[in-house]
Amino acid sequence: MRGGFTLIAVVAAALAVAAPASADDWLPHGADATWTYSWTDSIYNTTPTKEKITVKEQNGRAFTLQWTTLGLGNPPEAPVSIGTVAFQETTAGLLNTDWSSTPSPPAFPILCSAVTLCNNSLASTYYNVIWGTRGPTLAAPLLKGTSWSSTGGAQGDVTSTSDYVGVEAVTVPAFPMPVMAAKVRSEVTQAGAIGDPYGSGVRTVWWVYGVGPVKVEFRHAGGDAPVSTFSLIETNQVAKAPPSDKHYFPLVKGQKVKYSWTNSKHLKKASIQEVTTDEVLNGSARFSVKHLSGPIRVAGAYGFTMRADGATSIWAITKSASLAPFPALGPSALPADRRRRFTTPIDLMIYGFNPVIPAYAVTGSVWKSNKGSRDFSIFGVTGQTKVLGVRSVKVGAKTYPALAVQSKLVQKGFRFGSGTRTSYF
Repeated sequence: MRGGFTLIAVVAAALAVAAPASADDWLPHGADATWTYSWTDSIYNTTPTKEKITVKEQNGRAFTLQWTTLGLGNPPEAPVSIGTVAFQETTAGLLNTDWSSTPSPPAFPILCSAVTLCNNSLASTYYNVIWGTRGPTLAAPLLKGTSWSSTGGAQGDVTSTSDYVGVEAVTVPAFPMPVMAAKVRSEVTQAGAIGDPYGSGVRTVWWVYGVGPVKVEFRHAGGDAPVSTFSLIETNQVAKAPPSDKHYFPLVKGQKVKYSWTNSKHLKKASIQEVTTDEVLNGSARFSVKHLSGPIRVAGAYGFTMRADGATSIWAITKSASLAPFPALGPSALPADRRRRFTTPIDLMIYGFNPVIPAYAVTGSVWKSNKGSRDFSIFGVTGQTKVLGVRSVKVGAKTYPALAVQSKLVQKGFRFGSGTRTSYF
């Protein structure tokens, strides 16, 4: 290809882009980080109880927080709680890996099927944060439409479905003014515990970027049911503006998109293809491509995953019969009968190296190929990709604001595999 190749894929409209984020940004854990919460339960703990949380240890992406109610001036009737909670940061989000504490206060419902050896409790801030949502506790990336299912409890008998609702202002004593928080609503279910239905209900957690959870509200199930409320009253962490939650690569089961694509030399008559999102699970999806009209008769399937490091192509399978004689691609190590050819717009989009697009696409962001990567072993492509920012792009009779992502790619020894690709999302 002499003039480069261009892919136009209008997936979602957007007006702004924002800074990248990770699980660490949503729950910072520097060695000196501290948080103090005050919490009540409208039936089982009506005495406001202070609880101080500090960082016990860090080990790479794993860290442990510890809490105590001692030495905080709590009244004698307040419950005593001392414990730890462990997390691991992953590209899929923040995972809870372990916990331990003093026993649940005797006045609280028993959240197990037997009285003895019950390791479940809702008598602390972080027990309410992780209840039913251990993996992940908070999904990543946190974008519009994000939802996930998880389990929790000592026996894995607590289930939940969580939805990222959006960003809203929340007022807590730790800050003099309202702060912007990501709101996550979870429907939690536990069955078979002696204390049912206390372990079930609707929990809402407000996460502040740069701080962590600043407010938790658990509306327990049942008639005249209690409400547990946890509010941040003091911290040395600084609230930051959350990153944009614009979703440029949404994975929506059942979504269908039609593409028309041409090449000025090899595909002058348009190939019309339909791309369907067949399945979506835990941030991963399978796309299928079918022929509608034109000279390329193709059937294909592609796998993608959306994680904190962006949208990644993880596999691709196509079968085609074409009247359009596209040149074969490299790398040169492949035998001639295994050389790839472009047969769908998805082939054009994923060609080169991952990610296809960052999770939080910041104008000016650049990433490069890695000769030691899986992608290089498959495509043999070097180069770099840059987020250009939001541009107006005309598709048919309509004009869309779209995020432009441009790649300059070189496949040694293959001119058709080298050029400039601009994708619009």
